[in-house]
Amino acid sequence: MYWVNFLHIYQPPTQTQEILQKVADESYRKIIAGLLKNPRGKLTLNINAVLTEMLIKYGYADIVENIKKLLERGQIELTASAKFHPLLPKLPKEEIVRQIRLNDETNSKYFGPAYRPQGFFPPEMGYSPALGDIIAGLGYKWMILDELACPDLPLVPGKLYKNKHGLYFFFREREPSFKILSAQIGTTESLVREFDNRLKRNEYLLTAMDGETFGHHRLGLEQLLLEIYQSPQLPTLRVSDLFSLFSETISLEPRPSTWALMPKDMALNLPFARWDNPDNPIHQKQWALTRMAIKLVAREDETRHRLLDMALHSDQYWWASAKPWWSLEMIERGAYELLTAIRGFQHSTAADKQKARDLYIGIITTGFEWQRTGMVANLSKREDEEMKERMDQNRPYISPEEYQKMIEVLNKQMLTAANQQEYSRADQFRKRIAELTTEKSALGG
Repeated sequence: MYWVNFLHIYQPPTQTQEILQKVADESYRKIIAGLLKNPRGKLTLNINAVLTEMLIKYGYADIVENIKKLLERGQIELTASAKFHPLLPKLPKEEIVRQIRLNDETNSKYFGPAYRPQGFFPPEMGYSPALGDIIAGLGYKWMILDELACPDLPLVPGKLYKNKHGLYFFFREREPSFKILSAQIGTTESLVREFDNRLKRNEYLLTAMDGETFGHHRLGLEQLLLEIYQSPQLPTLRVSDLFSLFSETISLEPRPSTWALMPKDMALNLPFARWDNPDNPIHQKQWALTRMAIKLVAREDETRHRLLDMALHSDQYWWASAKPWWSLEMIERGAYELLTAIRGFQHSTAADKQKARDLYIGIITTGFEWQRTGMVANLSKREDEEMKERMDQNRPYISPEEYQKMIEVLNKQMLTAANQQEYSRADQFRKRIAELTTEKSALGG
């Protein structure tokens, strides 16, 4: 079995420099340094061009240069995407193509001729058949999607999938990806044991996760990732390498989906529920403001079109779902970007600007009302309980010895953080060690 790992790294254009520095130090630099030391480790990576520019702008050019180094020596491949991370199925064709071309222009500038993406990563793994037609028309060879996009489950991990246009699809195996990113698998040994019955088969395991999970969102998890890459039992490949090893194909057309899609949303035919739920009045106001901005920008020149480009990022809708993710700050910031773009359009009328402001106020006041009445807490609690139940049901066995190994690794990182006077981070390690110690004790270890 070959392990094909895909990582997606991105920060919204509104991200603060303080947070960007933390993510760069805690995650990006550590992952890239580990790969540079291990030429055997192969990876398919997406970096949205807005992040590429932010890294250059704020003094993290070493990250871009080291990604370029890995790319030039063939250890990684980069995918194409949309520059400012919009949910593409919700946009008209003109805006989709524009975002993709902006992404390719920027990443070509910084990564040079080695940037020749064969594959395409749609932000949030958001897919619709109409989007697939556009991607095929732009000449990309394959897309990466979540397994729930596949209408014929279970997946056959020794075959390739393609549609009538000849566009190939690689589907993320959801359960192993979730077990790694949620730290349910804490050692290479437990991962190998999890897939023991597949190791000798001629097939591939495709995992896909946010890169920031490793070291930033999940303390110490970057060490596990790099440790797995060292395992001789899990030879690694880039996605595009699979074409030289597997040739049998299955024809299909993926269904609308995202990598946050839940079976209950599929049953309700709501593939984009985390970003556009018809029962969520905040979402409906956000998209009314978005559609208005897109309609108005058609009359504007290139300079003013740029005001809209970065305002289309998907984060603002995600953080308004309250399932369980919620941030009134991100909601307000996204709405304000759209309002600012409309105010900056040369041909916006006074009535346009007033309507946009009314929608902006409606978004914010509804958000405050949700918080004040407990709506956010109730929605989040319900979703958290479902996620916890899922984790408990699918949690793999971890031996006391493996727990101890995880604790020892985290303890070293805690001491390092303390010695560097990163006391808040050291305390986060301490809390995680306490959690693992409690779980280990429950096993009698």
